[in-house]
Amino acid sequence: MTLRNTRALSQYGNVATRSEGEYASPHRLVQTLMEGVLDKVATAKGCIQRQDLSGKSAHITWASSILNGLRSSIDMEKGGEIAVNLDDLYSYMLQRLTDANVGNVTDPLDEVSNLMSEIKGAWDAMPEHIRNARPA
Repeated sequence: MTLRNTRALSQYGNVATRSEGEYASPHRLVQTLMEGVLDKVATAKGCIQRQDLSGKSAHITWASSILNGLRSSIDMEKGGEIAVNLDDLYSYMLQRLTDANVGNVTDPLDEVSNLMSEIKGAWDAMPEHIRNARPA
């Protein structure tokens, strides 16, 4: 693929992402963020395996930023015990990302990926009537 084609593909991806964000439901936006964490963690793992330390650091930082965004969106007042547990889990995942970054090891990334996949699976399975419910 030529450099020109690579840039065009990247620009298309950026426009598609912005467009989805403008029209997506809150439920879909959270799904997209979770997908982003999974993508960045997988890419960071590949960077570690290739010994691309700057790439590893950039993708772990990106995954951490997305996790912090998810964490800050938790409604601690209305979410009760589930919100507290999710906040604790996101905090733990952030620590594991730091462990992977500092140690240049993939096991913590696998753990974060597995945890996020479980959370996303539950989120994806949410019944339609709950997805579409309007906040009180």
